[in-house]
Amino acid sequence: MKALELKVPPVVVFLLAGAGMWLCAEWLPGWYLDVPGMSLAAAVLLVTGIAIGIAGVVEFRRAQTTVLPHDPERASTVVTGGVFRYTRNPMYLGLVLVLGAWGAKLGNVAALAGLAAFMTYMTVFQVRPEERILLAKFGEPFRDYMASVRRWI
Repeated sequence: MKALELKVPPVVVFLLAGAGMWLCAEWLPGWYLDVPGMSLAAAVLLVTGIAIGIAGVVEFRRAQTTVLPHDPERASTVVTGGVFRYTRNPMYLGLVLVLGAWGAKLGNVAALAGLAAFMTYMTVFQVRPEERILLAKFGEPFRDYMASVRRWI
């Protein structure tokens, strides 16, 4: 399984998860939920996800470190300000929230499997390997950061 670590770009995983969610909704129409306010919930999740993701990119740019997820060795600093005070992975959290918006828009419980699959894949094959590399590179400052800020929220 190590062969998949840091190999598939998060945006590709995001798009595959979104497509899988749509397929679930198409193949299992009986799992549709008609909940009042679902469109509003989808809009709120979408806007929040985009805002959190952009805030993460802005903090990385401000710190002049790489935003490239496939090469965490190129990180030049541990970013702990802004949105990084609340989540260690705001860009990935933003993608999760956008997928949540997509799931709400689809209105199908089965589609939520794609959201769970995305989070699981990202944790195992992207986030944990990144953390391992950053811990080796930055040592105690990164360990302290990991102890004080949660991985997702």
